[in-house]
Amino acid sequence: MVTTVRSLGLHGVSGYEVSVECFLSGGLPSFDVVGLGDTAVKESRERVRAAVKNCGAKFPVSRITVNLAPAGQRKEGTVYDLPIFLGLLRCAEELPELPADAAFIGELSLTGALRGINGVLPMAMAAARAGIKTLYVPAVNSAEATLADGLTVYPVSDVAGLVAHLRGEMPIEPAPRWEEPSARTGGPDFADVMGQENVKRALEVAAAGGHNVLMIGSPGSGKSMLARRLPSILPDMTRREALEATEIWSVAGLTDAERPLLIERPFRSPHHTLSSVAMTGGGSFPKPGEISLAHNGVLFLDELPEFPRDVLEALRAPIEDGEVTITRAAGSITLPSRFMLVGAMNPCRCGWYGHPSGRCSCSMQQVQKYVERISGPMLDRMDIHVHVPSVEYEAMRRREPAESSESVRARVNAAREIQKARFSGTEVLCNAQMTPPMVGEYCRLDEAGEKLLKAAFDRLGLTARSHDRLLRVARTIADLEGRENIAAEDIAEAVQYRNTDILKGN
Repeated sequence: MVTTVRSLGLHGVSGYEVSVECFLSGGLPSFDVVGLGDTAVKESRERVRAAVKNCGAKFPVSRITVNLAPAGQRKEGTVYDLPIFLGLLRCAEELPELPADAAFIGELSLTGALRGINGVLPMAMAAARAGIKTLYVPAVNSAEATLADGLTVYPVSDVAGLVAHLRGEMPIEPAPRWEEPSARTGGPDFADVMGQENVKRALEVAAAGGHNVLMIGSPGSGKSMLARRLPSILPDMTRREALEATEIWSVAGLTDAERPLLIERPFRSPHHTLSSVAMTGGGSFPKPGEISLAHNGVLFLDELPEFPRDVLEALRAPIEDGEVTITRAAGSITLPSRFMLVGAMNPCRCGWYGHPSGRCSCSMQQVQKYVERISGPMLDRMDIHVHVPSVEYEAMRRREPAESSESVRARVNAAREIQKARFSGTEVLCNAQMTPPMVGEYCRLDEAGEKLLKAAFDRLGLTARSHDRLLRVARTIADLEGRENIAAEDIAEAVQYRNTDILKGN
């Protein structure tokens, strides 16, 4: 007798349907799992054997063959424990016919309890696309599974309860759809930062248009403090953006039962000792790296010149393409990686070049060598270069409160609404993602603006890429001011943010 149980698997951050086929035949007792499973899949035999016995059922004494189809697709993890368990009981006629529109996923403990698994959301969304109507998942993952539309999700605590449910003896109640809280969680606020109004303005522009930012300043000037408060002014995520980001975090095992959906944009700040694989993703079975975990959010690289050269250069293509393709022996996957890159660095190795105190001990050659750790192509991809000066004493002793993140975020949201209407019906979500034809269409200049841009192009030696990036920033500045057309002052402010002289302390 052959029994087929519908289940799901993961390829990168995308789910796909898997058919778990169980066959009992005569011969010496054995238990084989085929279908290109990894070690964790093959070890499911022992977990299933113990769970069958501990739930009071009889383990079939025969030759057992389990096939995971499609057999040519590599499979990993413990997600197939539950469907293998049900397939064996159905073959042994311990269970009635399983529903044709139901799928099962979950890891078994030896006692028969179900443990949580990673990647439930992408698998649930794949189930909905495959026409599956009912999904049985570990109870701890049920809230996440309800985020997929068109599914009835049953939370399973242990196999004994599931068996009773399938036999009609003790039904399990479907999990209620998870509702996100109306209020944002508290966090660091821009009001905590004294002074630095010019830098705050640059970060506001960056948040409104999704632009990359490089902050240069002496130690203690507030670069890291400002960067860590950037999420508080980022615009609200759309439902689509939230699901895209949550799928990646789910595969990486970073979601939890209390907050299964990312309702605030991701903020990733890896240490400068990480490898290029940790940054872009990889492994024997490729997994998301930092740039994918920052999808639709912020990737903050503190002490930018201290990162290995190969790590920084690996960012160049993903910044342009919004995705990264990883090829390993186990296969090739493409992961989304559209993020805001925020870098912070000192002007020199000792950190004090250009500081009013004059305490810098670096020679010009040492300053140049330090700055050259960041390649020209990488600097060209930074839309905004902003100097973060040392905070003056008067600003530190100021008593009146600074502007809060809430009021800044209101302006950012207003600018993003303009961009949503502008790019309606396309894949573009913000000004930073505009294609070259869109730049030509939405970034037209008057005569004064053209004259100013040409002068900046010649004086700063802009490339074609930096020319377009400057226009995108100017478009965002105009959106913040509520202007339909880009004015000359918008170009002037955008040019100010492309001043590379500050990399030399000027």
